[in-house]
Amino acid sequence: MLTDAYGNPLHTTSETARDAYIEGMTGYLEAQPGVADAFQRAIDADDGFALALAAQARNLQVYGHGAQASAMMTKAMQAGQGLTGQARSHLEIFDALINGRIAQGYAQVRAHLVDYPRDALVAATSLGVFSLIGFSGEAGREAENLALAEQLAPAYGEDGWFLSQLAFAQIEVGQLARAHGAIETSLALRPRSAHGAHIRAHLFYEEGQTRDGLSYLSDWMTGYDRAGGMHCHNAWHIALWALATGDEATMWRTIDADLMPETSLSPPLNVLTDLAAVYFRAELAGLSVSAERWQAVSDFAAKTFPEPGLGFADVHSALAYAMAGDEAPLLRMIEGAKGPSADIVAPCANAFRAIAASDWTGAEAAILPVLSSHERLGGSRAQRDILDFTLLHALIRQGKAEEARRLMTLRRPLTDSAGVLQGLH
Repeated sequence: MLTDAYGNPLHTTSETARDAYIEGMTGYLEAQPGVADAFQRAIDADDGFALALAAQARNLQVYGHGAQASAMMTKAMQAGQGLTGQARSHLEIFDALINGRIAQGYAQVRAHLVDYPRDALVAATSLGVFSLIGFSGEAGREAENLALAEQLAPAYGEDGWFLSQLAFAQIEVGQLARAHGAIETSLALRPRSAHGAHIRAHLFYEEGQTRDGLSYLSDWMTGYDRAGGMHCHNAWHIALWALATGDEATMWRTIDADLMPETSLSPPLNVLTDLAAVYFRAELAGLSVSAERWQAVSDFAAKTFPEPGLGFADVHSALAYAMAGDEAPLLRMIEGAKGPSADIVAPCANAFRAIAASDWTGAEAAILPVLSSHERLGGSRAQRDILDFTLLHALIRQGKAEEARRLMTLRRPLTDSAGVLQGLH
């Protein structure tokens, strides 16, 4: 029986298909370019290769091609009608996730990983901040993510992909010392993993090492193809650090080259959230973001995430709508928020609306109640800092600098709070 790189049976007799599948799987787990092409070569070599069809369907879903993903998954299920055991469970999981049966799919994932912990593509659905756990809307989801990573750790040992996921889980709960060991080992094994480099960047961010982080990630990104799935988001980190160091030219150059919808090849969720977030942080730092730029990201939000439901996307859509002055879609987020974190989306949207109107007391009143639970939105601590910074900005504009300083010290004890507060206007 031919197997993948983690020893999982593939149910193909074609070595060509096997090799292409492993190439696609590795690229997917490391956010490298060429994933879709590799999975397609596996399918071309064996058109009945059900697991390759499912992997291609999942990759299509990640890039926002929902209808194509569903059609591809239908083909996978047809090709895999005779499969049983692990392969059947694998297919049923992705069929559920691609067709919107999220709760069912997550329950199946957890049961599957008990029996088949080294099924890495299944494990990847639930590890990290953009995952079934990350977007569950549940309180304590960061602890749940770490618990799953620790449950799987004995099965993976010193595996480069898995250790990066373990490190990220540790970072998000503040276990920074432990994360150092995991991510350094991960990168030693997989130095060109874009996920690994990204997670190392988060460690720099959490430790307040702005210039070291900027230097590291700028060097790492040299030669990384923009078709890689993490290109936009890693560039976002560079743009933020450039902003923090006062290098506005690098910030704008990075935004225009790597984050814009017309230039980025990354998943639309990254493009929307990263572009809206960096514009907002630039505004909070006293820079001027043109109305045309805000309108463009607002239009992109309306096109790619037209209906509320995914809290992390909805908050950033609301931010874009508020700053562009697009009242109708903003009200849709406020009045029609849906999904497991809808109760957080509406207050955040109201806060952004108040910021756009220079209503500092209104922004403070709206955002303050959600700070203790905004982990439920998903995304990383670094990404959700825009909510903390919204409150800090509102406090400073009301003349409450000392209160802002105390809050910053409490929320970000390792960060240069004086520098952050000085950068907020």
